Amino acid sequence: MRIAFMGTPDFAVPTLDALIGAGHDVAAVYCQPPRPAGRGRALSLSPVQRRAQDAGIAVRTPVSLKGAGEQAAFAALGLDAAVVAAYGLILPEPILAAPRFGCLNVHASLLPRWRGAAPIQRAILAGDARTGVTIMQMERGLDTGPMLGAMPAQIDRKTAGALSAELAGIGAQLMIRVLGLYPHDIGRVPQRDERATHAPKIAKAEAKLDFARPAMQVERQVRAFNPAPGAWFGYEGERIKVLAAEISELGGEPGTVIDHGLAIACGTGAIVPSLVQRAGRAPMMTAELLRGFAIPAGAKLA
Repeated sequence: MRIAFMGTPDFAVPTLDALIGAGHDVAAVYCQPPRPAGRGRALSLSPVQRRAQDAGIAVRTPVSLKGAGEQAAFAALGLDAAVVAAYGLILPEPILAAPRFGCLNVHASLLPRWRGAAPIQRAILAGDARTGVTIMQMERGLDTGPMLGAMPAQIDRKTAGALSAELAGIGAQLMIRVLGLYPHDIGRVPQRDERATHAPKIAKAEAKLDFARPAMQVERQVRAFNPAPGAWFGYEGERIKVLAAEISELGGEPGTVIDHGLAIACGTGAIVPSLVQRAGRAPMMTAELLRGFAIPAGAKLA
């Protein structure tokens, strides 16, 4: 099939690789424009743009797809389908309608649960036992289109980063399977809107650990925000990120350090950080942090 691929972050790269490996004609790759990064603020290519350029595929990085010129250029590609995976731009109606079989999205949840921008983080925060990937026919609504295929995955105690990598691989395999069914054998299953839940973008304020909550929920914050934006607490004017933590049955006043190993009391129970990170430093084990940055028992965390 003649395909345009539309994606930007690491999550999208396995699907692009799968399309190339399966022999599809990838006419163009669309991704968000390079962004300033690092201390020098030099422009940095997205993972998808780097992969596409390495493969010798034409890359387009429009700021928007709302203009008539961009829409005409997309239609001129003469596509059978567009495959979308974490692209990051809204697709206007003329873009959705241009390919012969429409636009197909790799969505990191079992729809209609967790429609929206942050399905992986929201599933972890909610304590879901499982999630998965759905291939969906895109339409004007937010992740409301008919489902073409789905595959589940267990969440266990995975971080958002680990779960994202797993779902990216599943999504790539599933997309190739779905494309192999076109044009005659594909089935479209409508979503049940009454079962929908929504996964809004993560706000920066959500990353601050809320020790008034039960320890189980605090530990979910740690996993949901690893690697980004990083769950954190404050002490002596510094933010300390918590990248991994265990749950303890110890108790105390919420937000108080209750032993010499940085166990922190929560609404019920406690968490014990095992991997932490100071600003501008590499991640380190908690014992290493405490050797150079004492946080004694009894300390109250902000």
